[in-house]
Amino acid sequence: MDAIDQTLAPMTVFPVATPLPGDELLFEQIAQDIETQGFSVQAGAMPAEVTDALYQHAQRIQETKFVEAGIGRGDDYLKNEFVRTDAICWITGESDAGRHWNAWTADLQAYLNRRLFLGLFSFESHFAHYSPGDYYKRHYDAFRGETNRVLSVVAYLNPGWTAHDGGELVLYHSDTDRTGTRVVPLYGTLAVFLSEEFPHEVLPASRDRYSVAGWYRVNTSINGKVDPPR
Repeated sequence: MDAIDQTLAPMTVFPVATPLPGDELLFEQIAQDIETQGFSVQAGAMPAEVTDALYQHAQRIQETKFVEAGIGRGDDYLKNEFVRTDAICWITGESDAGRHWNAWTADLQAYLNRRLFLGLFSFESHFAHYSPGDYYKRHYDAFRGETNRVLSVVAYLNPGWTAHDGGELVLYHSDTDRTGTRVVPLYGTLAVFLSEEFPHEVLPASRDRYSVAGWYRVNTSINGKVDPPR
């Protein structure tokens, strides 16, 4: 069975600003792709001010703030180097870069909710650092009926990346697909996909690789228990 990434994270619901016209063009292309094929890859399309802020902040994060990533949530959380060897640092919105990113993803959330009626409720994300040789084996971000993750988002923060550097994200289109769609982690590239639909993996790279990975969730609160927590 494929692994599932459900690391427990801080949850916040952010206020929505008014998207810029350029953002709306990007948001509409993402919406069309999600509607027709379930995923969208936009090479170098992230707003420069958002990408630059995230990149500069990622370079300033002390290595001690990155923790070894694991799989599972709550009591089921565990570290498993067979599955993944990357390190992560959750985005709490305390930094200017985090606030800028959270505001932009809130705009995307609002647009997709209006356009596709997805019912996205909240967003969580973290910086991910893959040292040379690190990987994340094939897995789902969500299993049907077992999670409230709906839409996965990955933004890449790697200037000067070349095809020889490796580190591609591979999105598989089914459990039997062995080829998939490869996403080169170029600076400012954005990948968005339905969390339950696409098993995927991160291939080893020959240099340090930085990204932000995030998930939109729906509200599955029941019997007074808020999920996701606010």
